[in-house]
Amino acid sequence: MKKYLIFFSVIFMVQKTQAQVTALSVAKAYNAGISADKYPETKKGTVADTFFGTTVKDPYRWLEDDMSEETKDWVKRQNTTTNAYLDSIKFRDKIKARLTELWNYEKYGAPFKEGGYTYYYKNDGLQNQSVLYRQSANGVAEVFLNPNDFSKDGTTSLAGIDFTKDGSMCAFQISEGGSDWRKVIVLDTKTKKQIGDTLMDVKFSGLSWYGNDGFYYSSYDKPKAGSQLSGMTQNHKLYYHKMGTPQSADVLVFGGDAQPRRYVGGGVTEDQQYLIISAANATYGNELYIKDLSKKDSRIEAIITGFENEHDVVYAENGKLYILTNLNAPNRKLIVTNADNKDITTWTDVIPETKFPLTVSTCGRKFFAQYLKDAVSQVYQYSLDGKQERTIQLPGLGSAGGFGGKKEEKELYYSYTSYVYPTTIFKYDIATGKSTLYKKPGVKFDPSLYESKQVFYTSKDGTKVPMIITYKKGMLKNGKNATMLYGYGGFNVSLTPSFSISNLVFMENGGVYAVANLRGGGEYGDEWHNGGIKTKKQNVFDDFIAAAEYLIAEKYTSSEYLAISGGSNGGLLVGACITQRPDLYAVAFPAVGVLDMLRYHKFTAGAGWSYDYGTADDSKEMFEYLLKYSPVHNAKPGTAYPATMIMTADHDDRVVPAHSFKFAAAMQAVQRETTAKPMLIRIETKAGHGAGKPTAMIIQEHADKWAFMLHNMGLTYKGK
Repeated sequence: MKKYLIFFSVIFMVQKTQAQVTALSVAKAYNAGISADKYPETKKGTVADTFFGTTVKDPYRWLEDDMSEETKDWVKRQNTTTNAYLDSIKFRDKIKARLTELWNYEKYGAPFKEGGYTYYYKNDGLQNQSVLYRQSANGVAEVFLNPNDFSKDGTTSLAGIDFTKDGSMCAFQISEGGSDWRKVIVLDTKTKKQIGDTLMDVKFSGLSWYGNDGFYYSSYDKPKAGSQLSGMTQNHKLYYHKMGTPQSADVLVFGGDAQPRRYVGGGVTEDQQYLIISAANATYGNELYIKDLSKKDSRIEAIITGFENEHDVVYAENGKLYILTNLNAPNRKLIVTNADNKDITTWTDVIPETKFPLTVSTCGRKFFAQYLKDAVSQVYQYSLDGKQERTIQLPGLGSAGGFGGKKEEKELYYSYTSYVYPTTIFKYDIATGKSTLYKKPGVKFDPSLYESKQVFYTSKDGTKVPMIITYKKGMLKNGKNATMLYGYGGFNVSLTPSFSISNLVFMENGGVYAVANLRGGGEYGDEWHNGGIKTKKQNVFDDFIAAAEYLIAEKYTSSEYLAISGGSNGGLLVGACITQRPDLYAVAFPAVGVLDMLRYHKFTAGAGWSYDYGTADDSKEMFEYLLKYSPVHNAKPGTAYPATMIMTADHDDRVVPAHSFKFAAAMQAVQRETTAKPMLIRIETKAGHGAGKPTAMIIQEHADKWAFMLHNMGLTYKGK
């Protein structure tokens, strides 16, 4: 039941001058630049805000209105410029063809059982959306839901599905154009026909059935006026929808104006006895509440209040709750307590805290403890009373996922992947601990030709940071290898190894792919996370900069051949790093980034990110800290920035595109003075923050990225 969920010194001036010379000379050498008159004109307004006595100009505030005709025209002109530039790269189509060729293999998701059927997702290869199949014990597989039929262009996706306990009904969510606002449809699983009306405007929600009578879901009041994307969403609400009644009759269970919380989620325990409610005001820290559904007119009662820690009920049985918590355990532990016990001092450890971050899943009345050791998976099986029964033997140093199922199951399915191991599904026998291969991907890839190794480098303040570097064997460390450095560094998110067709196309062409596990993430628990938040956020950027310097010092690459990439909070990372150290990289890709740090909390659910960022309204100190690194506010005239392609989407209602619009406008304004490298923005239409994109759109996006990167390094795509 999970929660639903940047001072420039004299030294910098010297580096800036060197960057100008280098960038200009390289641009002249292979004509990758773009002349100043090719950028669309962006008008400057006179809007300004005052924070604690300091006035900050915001000349591109008008771009926040994504529904205005003026903004739509600006988007159209920017895309025309970007598309013309990308179209001029002669080898882009070769990259796209190779991506398409390698992408075209059958892909399976791990099976799960509902009612008398085993369900699984499958993509034939190039289908825009994966199809949900099902199969009875002695039957033939059949299509249950085909999201490719939801829309002609594949931009409407299946965004989640939940079944009744007996499997006779299901409720599924659909996302149109990548939006976080969803529709919910209920089906009779036998006939596959819709039951009742479609629920509208559901956001940041799971679906949890109580018997066959109805289900719980969460949403906000949808903003009524102004910009389609930029209206604030607050006071999340948990509803109960009773089958056979209209959505207008749905009962408010928790949240809203009476119990204002930014995020509220509710789930019914597998035994159908309890409703567990998680309530939070930020992306970190939550309260837990409980309602005994077996007792008529029972009240919602608090298990634990306050937002200082995180808690997640992972299992319930015989009146006991098993809770994963970081209360007095920064790396998390699993405890057990009676459901009616509100005294947290009497909680009993089931799986104690260790030095590695812990997550827990359940299946077959067993716990599966998944630990991260230096960002790779270790998995152990435990009994309900906390006895470690065995270690799950994984194929290597990579990422394992799954290990979940119903309490009566005798087997489960899990996936394993690494940077050189395509995602593979295994069947696991709970009684014997034996893993057998279930589905091996048919991707054309020979892992023996590649090497993936973990290194530890030293950040600015002496902290050791892990990074995994992957490349084709035989690579010469001569400083001339095209290298992509990827990072995130926030929100307790851990970057673990995973296979990528896109990266394969890059690496088989001689590229180096590096992923740094920065502070702000969850790779080493709460201490690592908290080392990169609020007034420690600069640590994240320092870690990333140090990763780049390591790759250069060790001659994997050089500044002329280094690119950096990141999305969402990672988009902020890239934006901050190119404004702080523009000399260090040749190319940059800030994608769907949080780039206006003074106003991020005024859009959609942005206020909930304050645990990581703080806000400009908090204090003078916090305002000044945010202003110092906010990418939108740190575009400096006379600076030669890396070739940059900012990436966003018109339906992104999580990190609204206004962030990227304003950053592009600010950076183009200063880049006009040097014209050393292109400063472009690529704006996808009918797409959102990333989830649910059709395959064709994903392939085109990666082809554009690799083409832009190689072209701006004076390189070409040689092919396989």
